[in-house]
Amino acid sequence: MKKPAFAAIVAVLTLAAAAAGVVQYEGYEQLLARSGGRYEKHGWNHYGPGYFVLDETTGVLKSEGGMGLLWYSRKMFRDFVLELDFRCAQKNTNSGVFLRVPGVVTNNDYIYHSFEVQINDAGQGTEMTGSAFDAEPAKLLASKATGDWNHLKITFRGRSLKVEVNGKLALDWLAEPRGKVKDFSAEGYIGLQNHDSIAPVYFREIWIKELD
Repeated sequence: MKKPAFAAIVAVLTLAAAAAGVVQYEGYEQLLARSGGRYEKHGWNHYGPGYFVLDETTGVLKSEGGMGLLWYSRKMFRDFVLELDFRCAQKNTNSGVFLRVPGVVTNNDYIYHSFEVQINDAGQGTEMTGSAFDAEPAKLLASKATGDWNHLKITFRGRSLKVEVNGKLALDWLAEPRGKVKDFSAEGYIGLQNHDSIAPVYFREIWIKELD
């Protein structure tokens, strides 16, 4: 009997994963690990008074308290595509995704040396969902109704920063120091912000692909 081709095996495994409700991104690394059928936060550290609670069954992170940053400490990333889902408990939920945090987070100084892709449907200008916070406003508000899951895709190559919200291009910008950002690094850590205890944010399916 001939052994099944490798491609066929991969196809079967992919279909099985899809049937089990596991999202698959070809060529991506999953930053919120899944092991033995359960999700875990290994490799993630938190700075600040708040924290994130992980549902080990669904892989959903929920922010608690604040202000703080949950950052992936295992690796720094240079050029990459980052994809994740987020959901806001309220219209004024305030959060963000930090890009290229330049070093180990021990104080609030990171906010002056890395860009934050904003999550805040009640915000205006550079405080609106999809914007580079305090630097460059999103072209449009593409998020869904409050309480629905949204898909965020961030492409950061060199200085080119593109943000897609639910498949719509919200930001296409050649990054430069502006607003609170004094300078930014060519590589750094990925971080998720928890802002306050009143209007939590939820994250799930956090995947990254490094670019050549």
